[in-house]
Amino acid sequence: MANTKSMENKEERKAVKRAARKKAAPKGKRTEPRGSNKKKVKKLVRGQSKR
Repeated sequence: MANTKSMENKEERKAVKRAARKKAAPKGKRTEPRGSNKKKVKKLVRGQSKR
């Protein structure tokens, strides 16, 4: 992505960013499913409630 920190005009900044996105190479397909690195939550045990 283009560095647009120094630009003051919002419309100009948007145009530069959009042009940079169009020029960039497309991203490849995912190799592993989304969120596969997230911590897994264990299911709570049924029965007596935990207080």
